[in-house]
Amino acid sequence: MLYRVLADCVVVIHAAFVVFVVLGGFLAWRWRAVAWVHAPCALWGAAIEFGGWICPLTPLENALRARAGLEGYAGGFIEHYLTPILYPEGLTRSTEVVLGALVLVANLVAYGVLVRRVLAQR
Repeated sequence: MLYRVLADCVVVIHAAFVVFVVLGGFLAWRWRAVAWVHAPCALWGAAIEFGGWICPLTPLENALRARAGLEGYAGGFIEHYLTPILYPEGLTRSTEVVLGALVLVANLVAYGVLVRRVLAQR
């Protein structure tokens, strides 16, 4: 039971991380210090998508599920949890590139506005 709860906690943390990667730059509009944490996270998230890699949280979740006597899953977090919601056919390499590009565009917009605000205050 404990390992299943831990695996579920990893899923919640992973989902929160994905949301933070995509939208965290907008939090920096309000709290500028967030940018120091968010920028490396956004770069990591984009690198995972562009590189076609699997985030280390996915094997951690699978290991915890295995310790709980449950089956893990193949592929990454996005393919397992988000793809069934967003893409009925499954995640292709080109879709991963598009997701990585969306992460970059969202963050370029967020940080572009932030930089303009900072420069306008000077």
